[in-house]
Amino acid sequence: MPQLALFAIDIVAVNLLVFGLYFPRHRRRDLVAAYLGVNIGVMAVASSLGTSSAGTGLGLGLALFGVLSIIRLRSTELDQHEVAYYFSALALGILSALGGGPPWQVPAMMALILVVMFIGDHPRLFRSYRRQSVLLDSAVTDQVALVAHLEQILGARVHSAGIQRVDLVNDTTLVDVRYSHPSVQRAVRGVTVAAASGGVPR
Repeated sequence: MPQLALFAIDIVAVNLLVFGLYFPRHRRRDLVAAYLGVNIGVMAVASSLGTSSAGTGLGLGLALFGVLSIIRLRSTELDQHEVAYYFSALALGILSALGGGPPWQVPAMMALILVVMFIGDHPRLFRSYRRQSVLLDSAVTDQVALVAHLEQILGARVHSAGIQRVDLVNDTTLVDVRYSHPSVQRAVRGVTVAAASGGVPR
């Protein structure tokens, strides 16, 4: 496939990734420029180095962007889904620059990235599951008592409770909690039962 066609497909793909998936779901404006910039930058540098006679130039350029990506990720607070979008933008740019293989291969790989991000970051996927840092006003070291206390506070089933810090002086406990809220499942089951019995769920 001609290189210009791959560039055009990449521009369409990264726009779908940023403006079709990421921004409507997360509304973080500062990362829009980051995702677009890293995609076009990688595409431009990788395509320029790929056409040179120095085979190590391409590897060096990609390594440079890898280092810059690590520095960027360490210099700001990003959630894991934002890291996934970051590397998806990188992958789209690299695929469009390198090309190679059958004409359908690169567009298919780009489409696969978009489909995976659409499904993996869908708001309905595991929507009852949450992660939260909880600061308790008591020093708790017993794991069983901690889980029971968290389930009472959150009104949810606690799957993991990792103690980050116990302050015996100020009598506090910082916990990283992963839990699921059963209200969504109960609501769905209630609607289903009501529909089957002709009644109204309470």
